[in-house]
Amino acid sequence: MKALVPHIRIQDPSGATLLRDGLSLVFYMRHPHREIARAVAHALDVYADEVGRGRLVWFVDTEGYSQALDASEWERIRREVLEEPWAFFNVWDELGSEGLYHAEYVGKALNEPVMEDRPHASCSLEFWLPTEYVEVKGPGRLREFALALAAPLPFAFGHVGFSFNGDKSLLGVMRLIREHCFRYPGMTIPEVQWFAEKLGGRVHAPSWMTFLGQPVLGALGGAEALRARLSSPGTTVQALDAERAVVTLGPAPDAGDVEQGHVLPAYRELARVLEPWLYPWPDLHSPDFSAEDRRRWERRFLD
Repeated sequence: MKALVPHIRIQDPSGATLLRDGLSLVFYMRHPHREIARAVAHALDVYADEVGRGRLVWFVDTEGYSQALDASEWERIRREVLEEPWAFFNVWDELGSEGLYHAEYVGKALNEPVMEDRPHASCSLEFWLPTEYVEVKGPGRLREFALALAAPLPFAFGHVGFSFNGDKSLLGVMRLIREHCFRYPGMTIPEVQWFAEKLGGRVHAPSWMTFLGQPVLGALGGAEALRARLSSPGTTVQALDAERAVVTLGPAPDAGDVEQGHVLPAYRELARVLEPWLYPWPDLHSPDFSAEDRRRWERRFLD
């Protein structure tokens, strides 16, 4: 089945892309980094092998500066992930391009005293792909790839689907997102680092693939009990093990289109089931995305 996604490509006067449609694959893990280091390193290898390691040519250092990503830097990243109690990587494709490929991880020593005042924090792992990936390789391959990434990860929550990919720190980008997001409820606005500090054992709105771990899956009664509560055609619930499951909403990711009456009933059904564990979307304190907008966005499948 062909994936349903709008074509959003917005550039500034110089030709640099400010916002585009894309895919995001995100996982939150409530385990100290040392406990998940090998799983994270494996997931990064799976991603690099899938997209081509040569596509990833820049990394952002801890000071926020972009540096060339060569073989020695790849080795340093891998060594720090495997050996350090805290870990970070942020790698990209060509600078000044559309930001098609991106991998970012923030690993925290969640069991150390310094984290006592951050009880809801998680380690977070995020990957981007261009929409062209699913258009060329098909949604079946995207699902296989997402499952390969997720396989070793003890996630509490994760999601895979269409997203608004762009640098939200740039002036005007949130305004551009605001102009499109309510039409396309099946897309995600990535706010990974905010949720990684606040989400804890809760979830946010469903995506095409919604990964559920503990405590939410247990509170729902497990994969079989969750499956019994979902009746939309094409929805599947797959147990990955006793602690983790993934809900897939149809054969392909779907952005929806409210203006065409395509309101994603399967997404709405899953949102109602997950509502008791839904965490409020962040207040960006932005004139381009008000508190009212935020509330409307977080409840887009519920109201």
